[in-house]
Amino acid sequence: MYAFCVNGKQIQTGQDKKLLRFLRDDLKLVGTKDGCSEGACGTCTVIIDGKATKACVPSLSKLEGKSIVTIEGLSPREREVYVYCFAEAGAVQCGYCTPGMVMAAKALLDANPAPTQEEVKKALRGNICRCTGYVKIEEAILMAARFFRENLPVPTLEDEPLLSRRFRRIDVAEKVLGTGEFVDDIALPGMIYAKALRSAYPRARVLRINIAKAKAHPDCVTVLTASDVPENKLGHIVHDWDVLIREGDVTRYVGDALALVATRHKETLDGVLALVEVEYDVLEPLVTPEQSMAPDAPLLHENGNILCTEHIIRGNAELAIAQSAHVVTKHFSTPFTEHAFMEPECAIAMPDGPDGILLYTASQSVYDEQHEIARMLRLPLRKVRCQSKLVGGGFGGKEDMSVQHHAALVAWATKLPVKVRLSRQESLLVHPKRHPMEMDFTVACDAQGRLTGMTATLIADTGAYASLGGPVLQRACTHAAGPYNYQNIDILGKAVYTNNVPSGAFRGFGVTQSCFALECCLNQLAEKVGLDPWQFRRLNAISHGQILPNGQVAGPDTGIIECIEAVKDAYYSSPRAGIACAMKNSGIGVGCPDAGRCILSIEQGMVHIRTSAACMGQGVATMCVQMVGETCGIPASKILVERPDTFRTPDAGTSTASRQTAFTGEAVRRAAEDMKAALNSAGGRLQDLEGKEFFGEFMVHTDPITSTKQNPVSHLAYSYSAQVVVLDETGKVEKVVAACDVGTVVNIQSVEGQIEGGVIMGLGYAFTENFPTVGGYPKVKYGTLGLLRSTDCPPVEVLLVKGPNPGVQAYGAKGVGELCTIPTAPACQHAYYRYDGTFRTTLPMEHTAYRK
Repeated sequence: MYAFCVNGKQIQTGQDKKLLRFLRDDLKLVGTKDGCSEGACGTCTVIIDGKATKACVPSLSKLEGKSIVTIEGLSPREREVYVYCFAEAGAVQCGYCTPGMVMAAKALLDANPAPTQEEVKKALRGNICRCTGYVKIEEAILMAARFFRENLPVPTLEDEPLLSRRFRRIDVAEKVLGTGEFVDDIALPGMIYAKALRSAYPRARVLRINIAKAKAHPDCVTVLTASDVPENKLGHIVHDWDVLIREGDVTRYVGDALALVATRHKETLDGVLALVEVEYDVLEPLVTPEQSMAPDAPLLHENGNILCTEHIIRGNAELAIAQSAHVVTKHFSTPFTEHAFMEPECAIAMPDGPDGILLYTASQSVYDEQHEIARMLRLPLRKVRCQSKLVGGGFGGKEDMSVQHHAALVAWATKLPVKVRLSRQESLLVHPKRHPMEMDFTVACDAQGRLTGMTATLIADTGAYASLGGPVLQRACTHAAGPYNYQNIDILGKAVYTNNVPSGAFRGFGVTQSCFALECCLNQLAEKVGLDPWQFRRLNAISHGQILPNGQVAGPDTGIIECIEAVKDAYYSSPRAGIACAMKNSGIGVGCPDAGRCILSIEQGMVHIRTSAACMGQGVATMCVQMVGETCGIPASKILVERPDTFRTPDAGTSTASRQTAFTGEAVRRAAEDMKAALNSAGGRLQDLEGKEFFGEFMVHTDPITSTKQNPVSHLAYSYSAQVVVLDETGKVEKVVAACDVGTVVNIQSVEGQIEGGVIMGLGYAFTENFPTVGGYPKVKYGTLGLLRSTDCPPVEVLLVKGPNPGVQAYGAKGVGELCTIPTAPACQHAYYRYDGTFRTTLPMEHTAYRK
């Protein structure tokens, strides 16, 4: 027997397992999260005998006589202080890392009540946050230290939920204290566990799948193969992704699922899975777009190896370049990168009625899941109900099916509740990444430095399946010419299938790649002209009424000039400063249906905000509350935001394309206007509206990418940014200044936190992050992805600006989620070019202080 203390209670057990598993599975202390089970991420941080420790590392046999404190063991005073300080600082986004951060903070403050910021950074070094960039977490911990040290009372005044002010997120307490439900925190009576057997090879013909030994195991509930799937082809847009690979078919990457095993106990799952025997005929994989585009290349999909081609032509780029005074031509390469969201994918499915399915999920759209699962099972949509729990980060990586369809399939087949959860290593292997791109850019200007034309060819490795490869390529192409005033462009893009891990949506959505290429070219053009890069960008920046290279007329909300002016002093502050600009669309656009929707219902004296807009940490629920508060003057205590549910919340589209603030925000505003009118008629008495519902919808019609209009409207709006990266004398980043035009600010802490986190992600893209694959096999673990930790992160100064006249939607608010990551890498490249004279064309950059 092993004896130890957990949160003041004596525990005895004869088991010897990892502490994390014992806390979560046996003691049901699920505030301690499981982010990697590899000791790399810190989400499972607890305190053992006063020291912050990752609970996934020690076994119970090593804890004899020790005292363990988890997030549930905080005193009432500590809970109150940490909730307040993390809320006030804006230190919470997705929340999955937050309990671990709090425990790391407690271990520090218990030993050192007056830490410096550097000491806070060191205390957090073992804890990764992918959302915030650490800035506001450090601020929250320093604030908490002062509250404890000076015994300050915690303010109880309620904030008014109005726009453009500091307002504490409504979901802070459940995330700080670990009480909010993520899917993996849920255990249902009679629940079974399922897992997919993955392909041993990136490309091989599956000759035979023998499931007899697995089915004979006493703990096995079922083993499913492709013959058990009613409709075996799924896909977010293109239906090319196999639910399970059939005997006789060829695998396309090492994440392909061949069989699903379900057991009564999760401890036996891997053992039963290993009993499934597979015979392969191993084939040579195609691991580069060049190999896939070769005339004699085998077909990876029946329609060919090129997923899609985009060709955007405006004006006469060839003639404009030929007649220009200065021309720059360069080739650029960018890599696969991993979202590294803190919560690995997990779903629970269960029977719902005689032939329906209910799914607990954590994705970027419950309606996308509903459509794909209904298609797979050949059920009417009304028979599939999807409910979202908390979502521990996404960044685009939770748009595709990963575990949801497999959970639904097993629940449908067995009539039992089932949980499917990816280990961190499975997650790395399975879900789509950022597209690697090979890009050739030619950019030209006249003798005075005014841009005249550009040509570009972009070849994107879309991997084994389409995912969002088509739209990503579109955005890379439509934004490739940047936020500048010229119209002669010829941009050719191809997304090519390979036997690599699929590529799909990732923060920036293709624009991170093409912006890197363009902005680097602009610096060399500036040299040729004799202008400095700040002057060159200021000269060419688009303004209201001018025409963007993609043909859209820049609206009165266009604020790129204001962004460039805002970072002027930062750029001229150092000879080692680099600058870059970017634009990013708000909304899917390019002719695709695009709508935000919301229902406001009055139930038991509360205003229920019902929308399916997914929150992966960006603060959708808080934004909705502020929209209602701004419109109706209703206090936050009278507002409740429901989680996405296909039976209760109207379809507000996917949380992608930086669209939810503008689209769902405007839908909420419209519903709130109707509720306000009804309130005025009722004399302002909310109780008199009991049972009433107010529906808001905001739909935008845009022009397709193939439009022949002189000035097509590709997107509802664009956000703009200029960033400056300053290096110190050793080549480390000293600071980043990020000016962002996001229109009307909804929530100050949230928008600052989004920008800070996006900038840090951009620094990782520039310097350290990579997802190496060899022959189609990923060669990476979570701890080797190159994610920046607290001690690696420089100060980030956020400057919020806006164009001359904000737009009309959502009080003029625009998206920021993707924009803030896009210009960081080229700004880093420029800073290093000024630092050592080497013009780097690949990411992550070689021979820097971050990669010797």
